[in-house]
Amino acid sequence: MGMGLVMKRGVVAAMLLVSLVGTGAAQKSIAITEPDAPLLPASFGEWKTAGPLAVSYPYLLANLSKSALEEDGPVRSAVSDYSRGGKAIHVEAIQFGDRTGAFSAFTLAERSEMKPGRELGAANAVGNPNPGDSAVLFTVGTTTVLVSGAAAEDVPSLRPLAEGLPKISGNKGVAPLLPSLAPEKGLVAGSVRYALGPASYQAEGGVLPAQSVGWEKSAEAVTAQYSDKRGSETLTLLLYPTPMLAGSFTRAIQGGLGQMGPGFASARVRREGELVALASGSFSAEEAQRLVDGAHLRQEVSFDKDVQPVFHTEVQKTASLLMSIAVLSGVLMLAAVLLGLFLGVGRAWIRTLRGKPAAVEVEFLSLHLAPQNKPPRFSEDEPAG
Repeated sequence: MGMGLVMKRGVVAAMLLVSLVGTGAAQKSIAITEPDAPLLPASFGEWKTAGPLAVSYPYLLANLSKSALEEDGPVRSAVSDYSRGGKAIHVEAIQFGDRTGAFSAFTLAERSEMKPGRELGAANAVGNPNPGDSAVLFTVGTTTVLVSGAAAEDVPSLRPLAEGLPKISGNKGVAPLLPSLAPEKGLVAGSVRYALGPASYQAEGGVLPAQSVGWEKSAEAVTAQYSDKRGSETLTLLLYPTPMLAGSFTRAIQGGLGQMGPGFASARVRREGELVALASGSFSAEEAQRLVDGAHLRQEVSFDKDVQPVFHTEVQKTASLLMSIAVLSGVLMLAAVLLGLFLGVGRAWIRTLRGKPAAVEVEFLSLHLAPQNKPPRFSEDEPAG
């Protein structure tokens, strides 16, 4: 009985020890992550933090459709007021999970009264969205920023703010392809709208029923306006993961054009791989067909100051590896040559010190078979040897 009690106590102690060891290992595996830096700085350039402004701006990111912004995948946001030389501005910044979400929010906030440009960030729009109001809207990486109270002359002073925003690389930093597929001829500047869900698509003036596009299939949509001597037309571009899905939605759109009203009397639909293009409005049927024919699904490689494509990083890594291999091979070859010279010269020097010639004549190797074999005899009349 005493031995059994001891064994039981030993088992309990062993289990307790294993539990403590496991707890210690689990505690050691806890990763401590450093919190992200503030999205907006305390100051940038000549702009310093100011108290809450007495001026209220109706054009704010906070006043946009909340459901539309949520479709873009916001991660965090920040608001701050700054002043410089007696002038004050109100800054809003929203960081999204990837660059597609940031650009979708940018197009959601952009107004037709604003002038688009490339002077600040990947894209910007500057102007007067409301009478007596001025603003600068821009996007850097995965962050969309709206500066209320700023005008075109303030853009250079905002560059330190753009440079201090979080940078992104990899797949999350790749710009969306679909907005670049809209044809340039007749395109109204600043009219491209990029949507990732039904709320943003409807808020951006989409012409199709918002729930019929197929967002659950990871669809993307662009709505762009065209206006020239041909009339006014709306181009809708839809991008799906596979050509099969694109074909299915193309047939659905074609089947429903007759019930969409007079604006779709001359509408034309075209599919190219995963891309679906729809032109609707006052263009003639021929011009509408030319418009959809001008949208091509092309794979473009572009470099900008925000991010470089993923493959560019891989090429750099491969080139660095090959260069390292070449350098290592060269060093090994040089070492082999130096070692050979050292051994050869050293051996000759040692032989010289011992009074022997530096080089040794190598003896000719022979099997010494001649005295052991008789000369061959080719006929019986010929004497041997």
